[in-house]
Amino acid sequence: MADSTGFLKHERALPPRRPVDVRILDWKDVYLSRTTGEDTVFPVSAVRQQAARCMDCGIPFCHHGCPLGNLIPEWNDLVRRDDWTEAIERLHATNNFPEFTGKLCPAPCEGSCVLNLQEAPVTIKQIEWEIIDQAFTRGLVEPVPPAERTGRKVAVVGSGPAGLAAAQQLTRAGHEVTVYERADRVGGLLRYGIPEFKMEKAVLDRRLDQMRAEGTRFVTGVEVGGTGEHDLSAEQLRTEYDAVVLAGGATVGRDLSAPGRELTGIHLAMEYLPYGNRQALGELDAPPIDARGNHVVIIGGGDTGADCLGTAHRQGAASVTQLEIMSAPPDRRAAGNPWPTYPMIMRVSSAHEEGGERLYSVNTERFLGHEEGPAHGHVRALLLHEVEQVDGRFQKVEGTERELPADLVFLAMGFTGAQREGLLDALGVEIDGRGNVARDGEFMSTVPGVFVAGDIGRGQSLIVWAIAEGRAAAGAVDGWLTGASMLPRPITPTAVALR
Repeated sequence: MADSTGFLKHERALPPRRPVDVRILDWKDVYLSRTTGEDTVFPVSAVRQQAARCMDCGIPFCHHGCPLGNLIPEWNDLVRRDDWTEAIERLHATNNFPEFTGKLCPAPCEGSCVLNLQEAPVTIKQIEWEIIDQAFTRGLVEPVPPAERTGRKVAVVGSGPAGLAAAQQLTRAGHEVTVYERADRVGGLLRYGIPEFKMEKAVLDRRLDQMRAEGTRFVTGVEVGGTGEHDLSAEQLRTEYDAVVLAGGATVGRDLSAPGRELTGIHLAMEYLPYGNRQALGELDAPPIDARGNHVVIIGGGDTGADCLGTAHRQGAASVTQLEIMSAPPDRRAAGNPWPTYPMIMRVSSAHEEGGERLYSVNTERFLGHEEGPAHGHVRALLLHEVEQVDGRFQKVEGTERELPADLVFLAMGFTGAQREGLLDALGVEIDGRGNVARDGEFMSTVPGVFVAGDIGRGQSLIVWAIAEGRAAAGAVDGWLTGASMLPRPITPTAVALR
């Protein structure tokens, strides 16, 4: 059983991040790793102490925060007992890619931890990362090829976390799975959206090696539904495969139609971040969008905005300001945000530690450009004003207008749904009122045999939900193809986070 007094003996602790003045000079992970000396400052024994803080509650509320149904108390205690073989078995039982969630998930499980009543939850995310890191180090992560082949062929369109999870599950069930990715390398947003300093791509590549060894086939540089010479038409897709999983994400960025939007130097975040990743990976020496020496303004206060912030720091921006129309969140839970719901509180990401300014309760009234000279037509500033909420709507606070210098502006205000042009239009799938691909209770679109997983059906969400969607959709596909399935289905298409 768990150490019932562990939380009394050990304080919550996490490994330190690398010093700011060092890490902004490169693109490596912001956290210390074994290759950079983690063992000397946060050894495995320290992680085991953190695992001992888990009380193995009679009602494990951490489960309510995790759509994957991760068996958190079980693998916490296995780590405490130094049993890494059983720990990774329990972790992999519910999560195909704990190394992704261990780096990128905002850990709603920790928000639901009973110890978060004292604002000191178990470090579940760090323990999860340690389990999978130990597993790779100890050779415990091996290919799991299917014992038998079904002879059925499945195409997965999109190689983000939802597509990869669906592909791995279906391959292991014995189907012949091909994953199509329109970019030149596999990974979707994991490859070119998530900055290297948040998750090094070697972490992704080692998992892809396992999937290839299991039999999953990857095809890159192909626009499914496109009309190019090397693209795959919707007709070919339906003819060549017994089932299709759409996992292309919610890729349409939310734009800002303020006056002056046509000025150059204003970009959607996902126009900018892939160049930063290619620069970090040595694929670009001079990215087409470069923050070096520029005054950068990021509109949007979420994770994508923070990714732009950290990227701009590493490129050498002269200044970076991040704008958010909402008011600043509180330092502690508000009365309307009780445990065990996810705590909506002020958070300081690694990028925010590195510099820049955050402005809350502000709105962009218009973009101002240079009117003459060589920079004619390029953005030079934003005209801002403060806002307040009145009857649930934002209203301008008169007399608060001011200019904010800007040489580059990145719009990081979220996403509005799936790209319809191309494949979705060609397939004829129905789009719901939120811009997502409509689906039934079995993850199937309005076109028989075409299933939907991840943000393309759910809308913009967390990586842990994407993996859960991929696993659940795979179970639905397997059942549709064979008449029955033993693949786990952790969520339904309409499941929502605890709130």
